[in-house]
Amino acid sequence: MEITNSIRYVGVNDHQIDLFEGQYKVPHGMAYNSYLILDEKVAIMDSVDQHFGHEWLDQIQKILGDKAPDYLVVQHMEPDHSANIANFMNVYPTATIVSSAKAFAMIQNFFGTGYEDRRIVVKEGDTLSLGSHVLNFVAAPMVHWPEVMMTYESTEKVLFSADGFGKFGANDVSEPWIDEARRYYIGIVGKYGTQVLNVLKKAAGLDIEKICPLHGPVLSENLGYYIGLYKTWASYTPEEDGIFIAYTSVYGHTRKAVETLASKLEAAGCPKVVVNDLARCDMAEAVANAFRYPKMVLATTTYNADIYPFMRDFISRITEHGYQGRTVALIENGSWAPQAAKVMTGMFEKSKNVQILEQVVHIKSALSEESKEQLDQLSDVLCAEYIAKDPKAANKNDLKALFKIGYGLYVITSNDGSRDNGMIGNTVTQLTDNPNRVAVAINKKNYSYHVIKQTGIMNVNCLSKDAPFSIFERFGFQSGRSVNKFEGTELMRSDNGLAFLPRYINAFMSLKVEQYVDFESHGLFICSITEARVISDAETMTYTYYQSDVKPKPQTEGKKGWVCKVCGYIYEGDPLPEDFVCPLCKHGAADFEPIG
Repeated sequence: MEITNSIRYVGVNDHQIDLFEGQYKVPHGMAYNSYLILDEKVAIMDSVDQHFGHEWLDQIQKILGDKAPDYLVVQHMEPDHSANIANFMNVYPTATIVSSAKAFAMIQNFFGTGYEDRRIVVKEGDTLSLGSHVLNFVAAPMVHWPEVMMTYESTEKVLFSADGFGKFGANDVSEPWIDEARRYYIGIVGKYGTQVLNVLKKAAGLDIEKICPLHGPVLSENLGYYIGLYKTWASYTPEEDGIFIAYTSVYGHTRKAVETLASKLEAAGCPKVVVNDLARCDMAEAVANAFRYPKMVLATTTYNADIYPFMRDFISRITEHGYQGRTVALIENGSWAPQAAKVMTGMFEKSKNVQILEQVVHIKSALSEESKEQLDQLSDVLCAEYIAKDPKAANKNDLKALFKIGYGLYVITSNDGSRDNGMIGNTVTQLTDNPNRVAVAINKKNYSYHVIKQTGIMNVNCLSKDAPFSIFERFGFQSGRSVNKFEGTELMRSDNGLAFLPRYINAFMSLKVEQYVDFESHGLFICSITEARVISDAETMTYTYYQSDVKPKPQTEGKKGWVCKVCGYIYEGDPLPEDFVCPLCKHGAADFEPIG
C-alpha cells in the first residue's frame, strides 16, 4: 500500500488475537503498522508483533529486493511494535537503529544488546536526512511509555505518531474509526492526558497532511476532526451530552431500578441515555462511556460489606485513568446493612472535580414507594439543565439567572446576519430590578461590539467553573470577523434566534439594547431582559478562578521578558513595545507583566 510515492505501508493484520494486552476484546483483530521510506537512504519505521516477523520482512524485501534498508527507526518499545528488532538486525547487518536513549536501555533489556556499534541516539529537535526526506524527532514521553517519540517527515508532511491516533481493529476490516479509537485511547493512553496535550501543542506548530499511527488506518482527510477529538479526550472533557448508567444486579431488583430511571431520564428530555451491565458488557467500552458523557449513575449492591466485584473493578479502572470533571449519582441496594454508596463515594476521594450528588437512591432489597420517589427526585436533578435548554419545557422567565452575575467571565453571543459569533467578556452588571436592566461593556476593537451595535441584541452566557481553557481559546483568542467560532459546535438557540452554549454555563440571558453610552475605548450597552434561564446550580467562573485554576501556567523558567496575564503568552525581550499586541489573545501591552 502506498502512503505517498515514497512512503509504503509494510505492516500486518492480526486476526489470531482475541485480547489485546491480555484484557481488551478485539473481535476485529489488530493492525501492527510499519512504514518504509524510500530515498537515498531507506528508513523503516518500527517493526511488528513477534508472530508476524516473516510476513513483515517479506514485505520489506518485496519492495527493496536485494537493497538493504539503512535505518530502523524505533519510536516505541512495546513488544507489539519492537519484537522483531533482533530479527531485522540479523537479516540486515549493515542497518542502524535510530531511537531515544531510554529506548536503547529497553532494547538492552529485551535483546541482551544495545547495538552500541550500530545505533544513533536522538532526542527532541534532532533531525536525520534521508536525502530529499528529513526526519524530525519529537519526544512524546508517557504517550504511553517513557521512551516514546514521534517522527515528523517534513518534506511530505507526514507525522508518524507512534500509539497516538491508533485504534483497535485490523486494517482490512471496515468499521467507523471513532468508537474503537475512543476505546483504545481511554484504555491504553487515557491516564496520560497532560502528556498527550503537551505533544498536541508541539503538533500544532507542524504542517501535517497525513498521520501514520502504529495501530489502525492512516489518517489523511479532515485531520482537524481527529486532532480535536484527541484534545477533548486528553483534557478529560465530555465528548457529548448525555447520562451513562453502569450497574450490577444479583437478582434483578437493581436492574429494575436502573431501567425505571433510564425511562424517566429519557422522558424528561435527556438527549442520550446509555446503560451498561458491568457483569456482561465489554469493560473497556464501559470505561470509555464513563469518559464520553458528563454525568454518570452507578448502581450496585452491597456485597460482603463492600460492593459487587464488577463495580469495584469498574470504578478502579476509571479513577486510575484520571476520571474527573463530571457529576456522579449513586443507587445502592442492600437487604440489611447497605454500604454501597459509602464505599463508592470513598473510591472517588482522590478524583479531581467529581461531584457526587446528595440525592442517593436507597433500595432495601426491592423497589418501594419511597425508593421510587427517590428515583423521581434523582431524575429531576439530573435533567434540570436539559429541561432548561428545551425551548418548550424551559422556564424562560427565571430571573434567578440574575443571581449568577458576579465579577465573572461570560461568553457574549451575537449574529452578524451570516453566522453566529461569540466573545469572552468580564463586565456584565445588573443595574436595576424595576425595571430589570443589565449593563454590558465591550471593547470597540472586538468584532462583537460592531455586530451588537448594529443588531441591538445579544445573549450573555454565564460560564461555570467546569469550563475548560479551550472555551477561552475558542471565544477569546481569535476574531469572529475571520473565524467561525461555532464551527463544529452543537447549536442551541434562544427565542431571539441567537446561540447559547450547550455546556459549561449555569445560566444565560437574552438582552435587548435600550440605551448606549460611549466611553471612547469601550461601549456600554444598557439592556432589558427578554429571556432568562437557569441551567444549573454550578458555581460561576470568576476571573480569579480562571487565573488560578483554568489558565495554563506559563513556562517562564529561565526566560526574561514579559508574560500576558490573559493567556500566558511570553514576550522575550525588554522593553515591551508600548503598541505590542498579544498574538494569541489580542490584548495590548497593558495586560502584560514582567517575568520574575
